[in-house]
Amino acid sequence: MTDKTPFFQLTAQDGDARLGRINTDHGPINTPAFMPVGTNATVKSMTPEAVLETGAEIILSNTYHLYLRPGHEIIKSVGGLHKFMHWNGPILTDSGGFQVFSLSKLRKINEDGVTFRSHIDGSQHILTPELVMDIQGALGSDIAMVFDECTPYPATREYALNSLQLTTKWAKRCRDAKNDGQALFGIVQGGMYKDLRQQSAEELIAMNFEGYALGGLSVGEPKDQMYEMINHSTPLLPVEKPRYLMGIGDLNDVLEAVAAGIDMFDCVMPTRNARNGTIFTSRGRLSIKRQEFKSDPEPLDPECSCYTCRNYSRAYLRHLYMSKEILSMRLNTTHNIHFFLEFFKKMRHAIAQGEFKQFRSEWAPILATNFH
Repeated sequence: MTDKTPFFQLTAQDGDARLGRINTDHGPINTPAFMPVGTNATVKSMTPEAVLETGAEIILSNTYHLYLRPGHEIIKSVGGLHKFMHWNGPILTDSGGFQVFSLSKLRKINEDGVTFRSHIDGSQHILTPELVMDIQGALGSDIAMVFDECTPYPATREYALNSLQLTTKWAKRCRDAKNDGQALFGIVQGGMYKDLRQQSAEELIAMNFEGYALGGLSVGEPKDQMYEMINHSTPLLPVEKPRYLMGIGDLNDVLEAVAAGIDMFDCVMPTRNARNGTIFTSRGRLSIKRQEFKSDPEPLDPECSCYTCRNYSRAYLRHLYMSKEILSMRLNTTHNIHFFLEFFKKMRHAIAQGEFKQFRSEWAPILATNFH
């Protein structure tokens, strides 16, 4: 990326659905974009070459996990996260705020930061906004996230407001500690309170981050409430900057969010479901463990061009899964990630052609189907 190239370019719009490009030193990211999750510097069961072959342009890794193991200084000493994991494309690192949120019984929060006990060995640690930025600088990711407090659900208005105020203070400290050459995204909080979401967005926009994320969603609230917050909050964010909906990857949720103007997504759904034998196809979800696939010569999805579908039958893939073979995870994950990325590619094409509404209406019933 040159100094003259903007970080984000909005290239087309269909209603509120947006087509764009994020430019990084490790290559461009076409949006709407899906980021496969590589929490521990690996997309589970996949080589980087295999991830690249699925069509991935960017992956996500996690600050909290890599800080605890192997340690950010170790990764820095071997040349940064790209070299460490042999991935030459863009990387986004989550700040660890959500992981700290999920450790509610093991942590204490104050204005300075979070004191918590490692889920690995019980050792005590303190994460501050400055340390989180230092860790992400050592990792050398292309896009870093501010340290935030993820507001739980349900939460009282008082709790949500206090959480928002803390997130704003931490965001300012992260901005002050920003690493050169690393884009930094702010994270909008505010729970399920529309006015607090607006307050959070306004305070973060005043700090002029390179992008903005919606956090604190898909934390237990009903779907209709989540959609209400997405549709309320997204238009509050700057048009000229990328918008990221954190941790949400159910493709029906993606359709709702893209229709509202969201550009970036991540989720463990395709990889976790693959390891559990649930496959996404153009006809709906398929459970490879079912008896009827025992001698089925067909690929997982006759319309799919991934490595798995080009070379293996449902019968073989069921055999691997039932035998608990490691290759089962690899081949199922290859297919699921490819399916997600092809879905996003087709969605981008539909937006470019002004056909997103039709795309959404065609896919919504498929995504809700369990055909086997």
